[in-house]
Amino acid sequence: MIRAAVMVAPGEPIEVRDLPEPALEPGAVILETILSEVCGTDVHLRHGRLSGVPYPIVPGHVSVGRVVETRGEVTDVENRPIRRGDVVTFLDVHETCHACWYCLVAKQSTRCPKRRVYGITYSADEGPLGGWAERIWLKPGVRIVPLPEGVTPERWMGGGCGLPTALHAIDRAAIRLGERVAVQGSGPVGLSAAILARLSGAGAVIVLGDPPARLEAARAFGADAGIPVAATTAEERIERVREATGGRGADVTIEATGVPGAVREGMRMTRDGGRLVVVGQYTDAGDVTINPHADINRRHLEIRGTWGFDYSHVHRAMEIVARHGEQVRWERSITRAYRLDEMDVALDQVEAGAVVKAVVRP
Repeated sequence: MIRAAVMVAPGEPIEVRDLPEPALEPGAVILETILSEVCGTDVHLRHGRLSGVPYPIVPGHVSVGRVVETRGEVTDVENRPIRRGDVVTFLDVHETCHACWYCLVAKQSTRCPKRRVYGITYSADEGPLGGWAERIWLKPGVRIVPLPEGVTPERWMGGGCGLPTALHAIDRAAIRLGERVAVQGSGPVGLSAAILARLSGAGAVIVLGDPPARLEAARAFGADAGIPVAATTAEERIERVREATGGRGADVTIEATGVPGAVREGMRMTRDGGRLVVVGQYTDAGDVTINPHADINRRHLEIRGTWGFDYSHVHRAMEIVARHGEQVRWERSITRAYRLDEMDVALDQVEAGAVVKAVVRP
């Protein structure tokens, strides 16, 4: 049996249950979980804000584990064999069809209607298909990424799902050398967006967020300025960004808050002809009113949405961590590791912003 923390239904306490060991098909792998993530998505799951979730589930969609068993030959994308004892992570998205219009024509696999996600759209009744468990069952075809030498589980999980998510947003932002970037939100996605903007050659990086510990983390990771949200009004925040950008506003603004009003605020703190990338609106938190003429058209503003990430973002994120890990040290963002019987506490503290990054060590 495999011990797992199970989210039985929205609003219900997490239960620690024993799940049966799965029977492995050819191409399947079993990992012994080293670390898994407790992130904002898990808070949304707790509140039932995502559609199509087959409760009960084993949460934990980004994890690191040690291979304890494989069935038949399993390789990574570079055709290197995956062997017992390897420390690996994996793309949480599985069963993308690679046959629909979005996959083949639009080349946007994150919009594939058949995709399923570990820790989110697999039921606990199907097996240990999430990281809040002693072991994780990787089905045949799951894309596995070994951790290279020098990348510890803590370093990779310090970035966690926020890192490839932010990388996708940075791709959409198309930051040019010397451009000034404002990042709304100082959670894991916002922090990684700030780090990647700096690595992309931004002339200045301004982070807006709360609580103070997260703004301190942003500065420690290289942000040039931090603007607290709770202690300022929207007008004050916009003015401070303009003051830091020659009076014009940010060349690029990345919204990573999940607060609908932040989108319009982000539009207003972006310069005329600039770019706003919206990555934080993962669930439907409500509407916001804009004036298409004054807010977009007259200002020649470009707005781009970002949804999830694909294998390329995980693969490239691993290369970034391997190359820049000693400089950035993503592991510094991990505030606390929790046991399986502490997951309600972990969710409470993530939701309250009491931790920068929370992980579970099953």
